[in-house]
Amino acid sequence: MHQLCDKIKMKHILLILASILNVYFVRSQSSCTTPSGGQGRCIPMKECSSLLTSVSKKYIKPQDMEFLTKSHCELEGQAPKVCCPTQETVKQCYTPYGNVGKCVSIYSCQHLLDMLKQPLVQQNIDYVKSSRCAEEYSVCCGPPKEIIQRGNCHNLNAFPPDPLTDCCGLDNTQSRKIIAFGINAEIDQFPWLTLIEYKKGDGIRTLCGGSLISSKYVLTAAHCVTGNILITGTPTNVRLGEYDTSNNGRDCVLVAPGEEDCADPIVTIPIEDTIPHPEYDAITRKNDIALIRLEQNAPYTDFIRPICLPTSDITASPPSKLILEVAGWGAYNQTTRKSNIKLYVRVPFVDMQECKTIYNQPKLAEAELWSKQICAGGEKNRDSCKGDSGGPLMYQNQRIYEAVGLVSYGPTVCGQEKIPAVYTKVYDYISWIRDQLKP
Repeated sequence: MHQLCDKIKMKHILLILASILNVYFVRSQSSCTTPSGGQGRCIPMKECSSLLTSVSKKYIKPQDMEFLTKSHCELEGQAPKVCCPTQETVKQCYTPYGNVGKCVSIYSCQHLLDMLKQPLVQQNIDYVKSSRCAEEYSVCCGPPKEIIQRGNCHNLNAFPPDPLTDCCGLDNTQSRKIIAFGINAEIDQFPWLTLIEYKKGDGIRTLCGGSLISSKYVLTAAHCVTGNILITGTPTNVRLGEYDTSNNGRDCVLVAPGEEDCADPIVTIPIEDTIPHPEYDAITRKNDIALIRLEQNAPYTDFIRPICLPTSDITASPPSKLILEVAGWGAYNQTTRKSNIKLYVRVPFVDMQECKTIYNQPKLAEAELWSKQICAGGEKNRDSCKGDSGGPLMYQNQRIYEAVGLVSYGPTVCGQEKIPAVYTKVYDYISWIRDQLKP
């Protein structure tokens, strides 16, 4: 009885596909191009196991039917043939944890498909989303998802660690107080903060910040690696583990009479490549995001470690009175004077609609805000400022810090009441970020 139902169901699916297409195709050569851009063979669907998996469910989603339609290559009588991927032409890719995989239809990767079965777990959904390697239905199919091992952080690779490993977003500090325009961070606080060094002639300057997100990549703003910044200097190195820029030696702070807490020596790593977002617009500041690839792996210490990428869109349903944090070595008063010491400040989240209303004022209307930005601040003397560009806007998700935003721009005079700063929303660029990463 079940076999009869399956046959009726398959016949029904094939008839639907034929009616959707409503056109006859001239028989072509057996080679074809899949919806994911790979090479395939034009064969009857019943011979293509990867696509058969997608129609083996009780309910076929509209997007699944659309994918099947796009896979059509010709008709044989009333039965359509599909472009079935050939194993030898599948592209190599890397899983979210940096393992080698193949870019295939999700229906060909059983362990990822199983992660989307009921009951759905948000962690599994996020992992599958992060596995995307081409179009909507293509995933990087590697080994089954690794068992999370907490604290095994010294073998980090170029790919951002999973927050469940405790290998990102953790620092060793407990105190959280705040005064005007930021206070001194503790020496081991926010160990993912970086400074970008720019070279012009024989001189070196630090003009922007960034966040270490893996052993090989720093996340920053696009305007920090392209456009007008290049007139001032060329991004050359990334400085990690910095605390006091005025000190050329080892940074130390007094924690008790006669007792010092000292950081490890700073680490300076040459820049191998800068990767600004291809659709960055210097006028509107849309897509103001970039990656910096380091020439060598960053160490993992108490003073140098990555921040986590956001695990959810906090702007979708933000908690009441959401408070975020921003840190760096930017200006700390109404002048343009930059700080030598790492500073941080807490800033309130501002709803985008409210922020748009504020930035529609004639003196602020430089560009229209959009959904891929976050606004935060608007309290007197509490703000990111000149020199903080590219640095992280941070959300403390329980005990883990996530880089939810990047310092992009704000009012000419920082720290004005009722005028928040504008940050690039990192969550909307996670797929783009992962697409750029390589071992």
